[in-house]
Amino acid sequence: MPTDFDDHGSRVAEATARAHDWPCLRQFCVFLENRIGRLRDLLRHFEKHDLRIIALSINDSHECATARVMLSSYDRGREILSLSGFAYFESDIIGVVLPKGNQPFVTLCTSLLQAEVNIQYTYPLMCRPDGRCAVAISVDDIEMAIKVLTEHGHRLVNEDDLLADNS
Repeated sequence: MPTDFDDHGSRVAEATARAHDWPCLRQFCVFLENRIGRLRDLLRHFEKHDLRIIALSINDSHECATARVMLSSYDRGREILSLSGFAYFESDIIGVVLPKGNQPFVTLCTSLLQAEVNIQYTYPLMCRPDGRCAVAISVDDIEMAIKVLTEHGHRLVNEDDLLADNS
């Protein structure tokens, strides 16, 4: 397998750059005209190709909307969007299983606050790893957030979890 060195002098396997066990998820941010039926058109593109929508969040303004979409298969979703004519971009996001307890969001936020990681936005995931609820979180420092969440015992959701979940 070909290898290379990253910025820190570590060996990196080129073929595993998007391995399914990477602790981040990938979301698509799709720009939509703010008119009746446009969101349905987008969702039909995915569903007619047997892709499950794992998460959906809409940010609306008067002229346009941005749909944040996470799919059961990132690679297939990217291919479909590339051929669809919808304007979009991609970004990394963290999926986290909500911890057990009375205040799971407070526990999650406290972990990130201790490392001074800012949460930009969050929305629920429609998958249930291990039968528990999960959320997508966008942060200002994804590497630090992953490190801190892992150190505090939070379970991160990866793409394999999305593929395996049948709920």
